Amino acid sequence: MCGGCVNVAVNRNGRDGTQKWNRIQLLNLILFFNTLDTNAHRRPANLLPNQPTANLRMSHTRIALIGAGAIGRTHIDRITRSTNLVLAAIADPTEAGQALAASLNVPWFASHVDMLDAVKPQGAVVATPNATHIPMALDCLARGVAALVEKPVADTVAEAQVLVDAQARSGVPVLVGHHRRYNPINRRARDIVQAGQLGQLVSANVMAQFLKPDAYFDAAWRREKGGGPILINLIHEIDMLRFLCGEITSVQALASNAVRGFNVEDTAAAVLRFANGALGTVVLSDTATAPWCWDFCAGEQDQYPRQAVQSHFIAGTHGSLSLPDLALWGYRGERSWHAELTREQTTVHKADPYTAQLQHFAAVIDGREAPLCSALDGLRTLQATLAVSEAAASGATVSCTL
Repeated sequence: MCGGCVNVAVNRNGRDGTQKWNRIQLLNLILFFNTLDTNAHRRPANLLPNQPTANLRMSHTRIALIGAGAIGRTHIDRITRSTNLVLAAIADPTEAGQALAASLNVPWFASHVDMLDAVKPQGAVVATPNATHIPMALDCLARGVAALVEKPVADTVAEAQVLVDAQARSGVPVLVGHHRRYNPINRRARDIVQAGQLGQLVSANVMAQFLKPDAYFDAAWRREKGGGPILINLIHEIDMLRFLCGEITSVQALASNAVRGFNVEDTAAAVLRFANGALGTVVLSDTATAPWCWDFCAGEQDQYPRQAVQSHFIAGTHGSLSLPDLALWGYRGERSWHAELTREQTTVHKADPYTAQLQHFAAVIDGREAPLCSALDGLRTLQATLAVSEAAASGATVSCTL
């Protein structure tokens, strides 16, 4: 037996023999047969006679990947590190995608439809260009395959509504990949807000300021409408604010391209009104030399240097909260600007949001948990983000109610 391989008994045309299989191939084969039928008499008698196949069926979730670009590879990395997830296949028409599948010894398909029909995974991650998210997710739902669709869920609200309606009709789960929701910091912050520790929410302030290098703009589409930080980066802040503070009902905004002069904004400021009466502000720039950015502060991704500053601030009538340090400010006695404020702080265990998201996806597939970011959530976040662009262009207040 080689490291990481097992000898599997095979029978070809009446001749016995053995063949070496690696762990991914083995689990894929076992789980494939189990998805065909759970009756023992339909299962191959000579397939790993000493293995607890029923336990494997219950504890391993077969997830396929559609799109093997940068974010797709992030998902692959987390799946292959997991003990309860199996990478069932990769669908990607590029030579790079085919080579990646070969390096991982998993089935490769140029067509996602061919992959879904042949492999029959329990779930699929849709990590393709934005314009293809909805049709590919619909193909998954039509085959009873749960879909984790990367953000943004679609290019337009109308397209996102098609997915929301299809999910409601089919009952097949859809999860939208707004990964910040799975950060333990944000989960604790949401608990603090929902427990009423801040009182009635009054305001939320976000700073998202960073410097993209000149080489980033070598791709022409990043210098044109739709390639700026509003649609690329702001959507993370909008979803995080919705997760923590509730629904956004209207937006006012300004945008500027004064630094680079491209046909797209490099800086924007938005004022948000929430359904609970709170107001929010977001200042966004991809041309600022500054540390105030969630990616720098929260330490979610190693490619960004960690900065010991805060980027998000939420205030209420009885307390205020800064993030990511989870510092909670409030009065112990008299509530007055003349009285002393007390600062408390919670330190949570660090956890990788992408890993937590995939584990949640498996639980959603099994019916153990409801989607933390549903298709409708993805639609509402997209709508509020697009409203910032519309408000900046028109100078008008844009409604975000469905």
